[in-house]
Amino acid sequence: MPRVRLCEKNKYPFAMQLAVRTTDLNYGGHLGNDRLLSLVHEARVAYLASLGWTELDCAGTSLILGDAAIVYRAEAFAGQELRFEVAIGEASGSGFRLFYRVTRPDDGATIALVENGMVCFDYQARRIAPLPEAVAAICGN
Repeated sequence: MPRVRLCEKNKYPFAMQLAVRTTDLNYGGHLGNDRLLSLVHEARVAYLASLGWTELDCAGTSLILGDAAIVYRAEAFAGQELRFEVAIGEASGSGFRLFYRVTRPDDGATIALVENGMVCFDYQARRIAPLPEAVAAICGN
């Protein structure tokens, strides 16, 4: 079976750390896939806040998650600190991608690579909206 392939970025301009909680574990005793997505969401919110934006006001538009891809490289366990690095890019007319590298600072292990496709959305009109110029500018467009 072919696997999804995600590539590490050369540079991640934002980073934060979060601890794996006991409630983040699955029946296998390690970080669950659903909980990793929740932690990535926390990193996304923090990254947007570092730019003065939110998911409801990202340079004048709202955002919705269009897709998510995860490639797991190692396990993570309760009590371990994880570093979430975030980069932005690949802007289109109505969205962009966020790239994450999740590592364990204690030993440098890469836990996962994650990508999110973010779509600009007008909640009042209930339709996709254009990408604001300020977002396109930081995407490298």
